[in-house]
Amino acid sequence: MKEAPKKLLSVRVPATSANLGSGFDCMGIALNLWNEFELWTAPGQEDSILVESFGEAAERMPRDRSNAIARILFEELEESLGREAPGPLRIVSRCSLPCGSGLGSSSTAVIAGLIFAHALGRPDLNADNIATLRKAVLNRAVEIEGHGDNVAPALLGGLVCVIRTQTGRTLAQPLPCAVRKVVVCTPEFHFLTVKARAVLPPTLPRADAVFNIGHAVLTVEALRSGDLRLLGKSLDDRLHEPYRLPAIPGALDAREAALDAGAAAVCLSGAGPSLLAFADEGHERIAAAMVAGFASIGMKAHSRILEVVANGTEISLG
Repeated sequence: MKEAPKKLLSVRVPATSANLGSGFDCMGIALNLWNEFELWTAPGQEDSILVESFGEAAERMPRDRSNAIARILFEELEESLGREAPGPLRIVSRCSLPCGSGLGSSSTAVIAGLIFAHALGRPDLNADNIATLRKAVLNRAVEIEGHGDNVAPALLGGLVCVIRTQTGRTLAQPLPCAVRKVVVCTPEFHFLTVKARAVLPPTLPRADAVFNIGHAVLTVEALRSGDLRLLGKSLDDRLHEPYRLPAIPGALDAREAALDAGAAAVCLSGAGPSLLAFADEGHERIAAAMVAGFASIGMKAHSRILEVVANGTEISLG
């Protein structure tokens, strides 16, 4: 009898909004928009890996080993863990996160590939120790993705502060977050992280660094307590937003429109081009205002009202 395909693992990874204004490169939150990935055995399949993609940008996703998830899976499994894949594999990817939006889509691929690799490399994997996969891949995910403020909240959920210690390890600390709902507005503007990095100056005045340190501390307190009035003051940034916002057509207009519509605070989501707005109420009104702000200069945009999720990456066997 011909062997049937078997689902080995399912991974569900949330969107993230990193930086949070003054928390540049060290702070992020997880949001309830998910990319889902399945790993299957594929008996009789000629290729070692086949990737089937559905949802956002599915038509542009490679189906072979050049797909980011597959590439990371094999590199980690073979080079880092010293193991071989147990026969042909198939990955099924269902994505809701728009690519290049500042919502951590690349982090979801890195996390999925690493979890698949470590799961295949652990013959003792079961429901009791599956949670340890998150810790096992955290450092590697930060090394590969390069942005701990995206990877850590995607893995752990909620609000997370993340640093690299002097020994090179990643320290990710989940923090209380009383804020439960945000507005995300994404313009139809391709703003790759590499371009977003390129607009930043190579050096900054000490005064700007001090400004951000103080504001980041207060941002953590504002999110912990749910004090959106404080957040409106603390979210101000001098390290990246003054350079990135003008590079995104309509972003300044959308930001002002959100504030006029009642948002307490607005910042870039990650490197952009999405904007993130915080408010106690009137989220639908704010979402519409942000879309209209982008539209005022001829830029199409889409808005979402999302919840902050306390739990991060979900891993299921079989």
